[in-house]
Amino acid sequence: MKPLVLRGVRPYGEGEPTDLLVRDGVLAGLGSDVDTDGAAVVDAGGLIALPGFVDLHTHLREPGREDTETIETGSRAAALGGYTAVFAMANTDPVADNAVVVEHVWRRGREVGLVDVHPVGAVTVGLGGAKLAEMGTMARSLAKVRMFSDDGVCVADPLLMRRALEYSTALGAVIAQHAEEPRLTVGAQADEGAMADRLGLAGWPSFAEESIIARDCLMAEFIAARLHVCHVSTAGAADIIGWAKDKGISVTAEVTPHHLLLDDSRLATYDPVNKVNPPLRSATDVKALRTALAKGVLDCVATDHAPHASQDKDCEWSAARPGMLGLQTAFSVVVRTMVETNLLTWREVARVMSERPAEIAGLPDQGRPLEVGEPATLTLVDPDTTWTVRGTELASIAGNTPYEGMELPGRVVMTLLRGKVTAHDGEVRR
Repeated sequence: MKPLVLRGVRPYGEGEPTDLLVRDGVLAGLGSDVDTDGAAVVDAGGLIALPGFVDLHTHLREPGREDTETIETGSRAAALGGYTAVFAMANTDPVADNAVVVEHVWRRGREVGLVDVHPVGAVTVGLGGAKLAEMGTMARSLAKVRMFSDDGVCVADPLLMRRALEYSTALGAVIAQHAEEPRLTVGAQADEGAMADRLGLAGWPSFAEESIIARDCLMAEFIAARLHVCHVSTAGAADIIGWAKDKGISVTAEVTPHHLLLDDSRLATYDPVNKVNPPLRSATDVKALRTALAKGVLDCVATDHAPHASQDKDCEWSAARPGMLGLQTAFSVVVRTMVETNLLTWREVARVMSERPAEIAGLPDQGRPLEVGEPATLTLVDPDTTWTVRGTELASIAGNTPYEGMELPGRVVMTLLRGKVTAHDGEVRR
């Protein structure tokens, strides 16, 4: 691989522009005197260098729903969004509840080669919530699964969740919980509150999420297990997680870009593109989530990228599938909600989009410092530009973006995975 010099970048957006030398997959030089002999030189003046982003929560739909997304198209979207590693959730068809399926996902990710694709194993067989899946065989498979989740449904049975947490400790794994008490959300269509009442939609109470989080935090404390909470959406949930962390409980949590930017006022048009699980909450919740992310109560941003076919979204609200695209817009939404509001610096963006998710997942070669000798796994972003979101122009097969026509700040210009350019100026590189 030919050496590459990135000229005039600002690592973490700090200090004066400098040059980065990439050779043999690592950062081989940093400074104005790097060796450019025989190297390709990219003029990156004005761009910010950050560690490649890591997404703990992606739906790639393969196997089973390749009409909405594949590992290849999802990897393309991820690379274009600045991601170098993604975690593919288990709610595929067949479900990723055994070694055969997780190894298929892992192999396809390696074949595509644009991002590191890590399969998430199901906690229960078929996501049915009745019997533990083959967590041990998935952990010992070629995929080396270290995160398990029934995302899309909650592991609601407390005894089963206890057994999963106990088993996970022996595997050195983490259980990622979709926090939703199902008996409180039967028929729920929107956040329980004034907007749901006005629209005549069945309400989803915030305590349906918060009660599961509280239960599982207490269980994790007793067992000394690691718990990760998916897509936190309420102020109360953030408060509970903060309380648990203060107690020393081993709990981490993620927030999605859409829960940082959008609130339930979007539902006024009845457009199902705004239907998501958990639902868009109140503006008060949005503000609280931003603060919790800035303070580190919420550890990271995870996209919950959820492609859907047009027939599953272009229909009446009650029949529509919940979910939104997120991989190519996540960075810009974080800029809009967290950087432009002075809640996060660029170095802190690296923390919530790269470093903390890599730590949670136990990825030793992701989220690394931009220092000589470290893997050349990074993204270059333009902080001063804006772009208009068009679903038809995104790399995913599906086009269900809630940001259609929205002008967002910040753009990913280049992504490198261990020295290999995987995306540059809106084009994927193979």
